Amino acid sequence: MLIDETGKQLGIVPLAEALKLAQDRGFDLIQVTERVEPPVCRLGDYGKYLYQQGKKAKEAKKREGGELKEVRLTFTISDHDLETRMRQAEKFLQKGNRVRITLRLRGRQNALERYARDKIEKFMEILGTQTPVKRERELKREPRGLSIIVAKAS
Repeated sequence: MLIDETGKQLGIVPLAEALKLAQDRGFDLIQVTERVEPPVCRLGDYGKYLYQQGKKAKEAKKREGGELKEVRLTFTISDHDLETRMRQAEKFLQKGNRVRITLRLRGRQNALERYARDKIEKFMEILGTQTPVKRERELKREPRGLSIIVAKAS
């Protein structure tokens, strides 16, 4: 199956004829897909084709945005600082990233894990009022504190 440089289908053409046609017009014969029978080829500039494919791949990667960002909280964080961190997490979520919220516990704070859980739940409540979120991983105890991973709800 052959497509010319303007996008018009020329039909099923033998390989030798397609190569000669490409050479006569000053273009390259580019195989677009081999998954179908017969394979689809087009006439065009191969360098330009590679450039366009690179741009498409880069754009797809940009839209993917599944990067994991982190927002760190402390045991003694004030309400204003909590709101500031919430706005930062909201920016990450709006860009399509996932966010890990960690609260580090030190020394005697380890004995007060219940208060730390309340602090993270308060943060999640504030964040949930601004942006709909889904929990990808529930609140988990780690060696140095607590963490949870959230993403923007679809």
